[in-house]
Amino acid sequence: MATPKDSDPMSVDFAALRVLRLVHDHGSFSRTAEALGVNQSSVSYTVDRLRRAFGDPLFVRQGAGIVPTDRCEEIVREAARMLDEFMALTTPRAFDPARAAATVTLSCNYYERATLVPLLVRRLRALAPGLKVQVITSTVRGREQLSRGESDLLIGPVQIGDAGFFGRRLLGDHYVCVMAPGNPLGDSPLDRDRFAAAPQVVVTYGGNWRSRYLLEMEAAGLVPNMVLELPSPATLKAILPGTDLIATVPLRTARSFGAGLRIVDCPFPAPFAIDLYWTARTHHSPMHRWLRGLIGQIASEIEAEAPSVP
Repeated sequence: MATPKDSDPMSVDFAALRVLRLVHDHGSFSRTAEALGVNQSSVSYTVDRLRRAFGDPLFVRQGAGIVPTDRCEEIVREAARMLDEFMALTTPRAFDPARAAATVTLSCNYYERATLVPLLVRRLRALAPGLKVQVITSTVRGREQLSRGESDLLIGPVQIGDAGFFGRRLLGDHYVCVMAPGNPLGDSPLDRDRFAAAPQVVVTYGGNWRSRYLLEMEAAGLVPNMVLELPSPATLKAILPGTDLIATVPLRTARSFGAGLRIVDCPFPAPFAIDLYWTARTHHSPMHRWLRGLIGQIASEIEAEAPSVP
């Protein structure tokens, strides 16, 4: 039976709102319990208390899962803003990189791990050795990871314009072809038809995301002559030598392979930008402001090394 205290909206605290936000984001009581390290009955009790306080069911059954009510969507939207602002208030304003001790979670994919992360790690070891970085793969879930608090920063070729997200451009790049040094396809410029007909290794990056050059090919009515499909470009340096295969990757990825492969222009260069995103949860944090500035500085140094687009 509900008590007057249970029905009083003033009894709702930030811990309960956090549970509501997680249930909304995960779409599951059990997954929320796993994320919080508690049992499912604890999550159910908290949501029941919120139902009484707000006078709304908040979640209803639909098929095998649950969906939020319109009122729940409104509450979660406002609660997320309040939670992020409160967390910002609890963050100390003074920050000394040399004395910092924290873990930052970065969501990104192969390109960022090959270009930005190595330089970031070296710089952190010199300037802030107490800062630890956990890198998780974003694939197509980067925005979701950031929204749920599973990551603190997202770096990648994505565009997020929603309220509560902040972003800045880091650098630009474009696609090139890589092949064995003796591959005759590199002896003359590749036109679109020769490129499409060439036997190719297509990198899918292990998800539903598609490289921009493939989208440009599709728009031109062409499809690559795919001989091999890989989830990552990491093994191209070992696969391409001694074959007639070509692969299409960003210029900086190609350069990371070293001198063992030949780089030639791609008829579908498909320029793209790499952006950095974060949320209101860390927006005012001195540590995160410093870290974002460091990442921006590293990106500027990388971009200054060579033109990023044709």
